[in-house]
Amino acid sequence: MHWGDYSWGIGFWMGLGWLLMIVFWALVILGVVYLVKLIAGTGAKKEATEDETPLEILKKRYAKGEITKEQFDQMNEDISKE
Repeated sequence: MHWGDYSWGIGFWMGLGWLLMIVFWALVILGVVYLVKLIAGTGAKKEATEDETPLEILKKRYAKGEITKEQFDQMNEDISKE
């Protein structure tokens, strides 16, 4: 059977098939990573978006040891002035 004089042989189409397969799997993997980040990130965002007063946030930072007593007192004064 004669296929004629085609400039693109089977090698081209096989290469294209491999390329498309790699692109497909890369998109699948990226989609899974995106979904995992989206699901895992909801807990952190929920905590940050809760309605907390500035004083509650300040108390939490002091309790975690992020700020000193002096910093807490100064920030508390600044908050109460507003």
